[in-house]
Amino acid sequence: MIVLGSDHVGYPLKEQMKQHLQDKGIPYVDLGCDTTDRVDYPVYAARVARAVSQGEYARGMLFCGTGIGVSICANRFQGIRCVVCSEPYSAKLSRCHNDSNILALGARVVGSELAFMIADVWLSTPFEGGRHAARLEMMDLLERGKRDEPNQR
Repeated sequence: MIVLGSDHVGYPLKEQMKQHLQDKGIPYVDLGCDTTDRVDYPVYAARVARAVSQGEYARGMLFCGTGIGVSICANRFQGIRCVVCSEPYSAKLSRCHNDSNILALGARVVGSELAFMIADVWLSTPFEGGRHAARLEMMDLLERGKRDEPNQR
């Protein structure tokens, strides 16, 4: 199941994505916002990031004007690897190399059809593991303050 969140600018794209996910049979939960009335994006980015960080959901999607604000906020939570994508290739590599667990999309940057392509690739691409898993472990150690700098192998 995917957890979704947006600010007021990302709300229309989130609503379109919900229909796309429903058409594909992918279950989702929407944590807001529920209108185009102005809201503060950190509230909704934090809701989604906290839910993924705490293991309630494996992955999430966030929507705002550019995807940047929500991604910066989400990445402050332990274990979150939120990526902003505006084309499918980065979405694919963010999954297979970085095991990204939240996708951020900018409603002012990508149209709905491109957003659907990005999301489809992101949702269908598995993490490769291997050498990439070792790099994620390095990042996890840094996040927990266990190292000043990763050791080169």
